[in-house]
Amino acid sequence: MPNSDLLPSLLFKLNENQLALEAAILELSNWVELRGSADVADQVRGALDTIDHNEEFISLTLAVLMTPE
Repeated sequence: MPNSDLLPSLLFKLNENQLALEAAILELSNWVELRGSADVADQVRGALDTIDHNEEFISLTLAVLMTPE
């Protein structure tokens, strides 16, 4: 497999890792909020908004990259 064929698969796996980290961090922010640190939890969720905001573009771009020519 040529190196150029690996790029879409690599990007897909990196995106999967990013989404898994997002989910884990969200769980931690919920845990923090339950222990009385709502401000910290809100700041974490605000930072996670960037991932949500970019997810559709990333998914569509990966689909295009992974489509055989």
